[in-house]
Amino acid sequence: MKQVIAIANVVAWAGFWAFGYLALTAEADGQMVIAALLAAAGGGVGMLAYLWLVRHSEITGYAKAPNRAEKRDENIGEML
Repeated sequence: MKQVIAIANVVAWAGFWAFGYLALTAEADGQMVIAALLAAAGGGVGMLAYLWLVRHSEITGYAKAPNRAEKRDENIGEML
């Protein structure tokens, strides 16, 4: 499954950059709107796939978990 998500990530980001370029260089308004929508879809799918891959790599131990501060009780000021 992780290979499929990784391939989707690469394809989605490639679509984002390709259609983003087409949107910026389009001469007609209709072409620009369609290319911008496809670029936004590629960017959204690419971001979701990337975040899934990051979470998966942290869960499996491939990547180190993020360094987060411990939660404090605001009323007492002690660590929970």
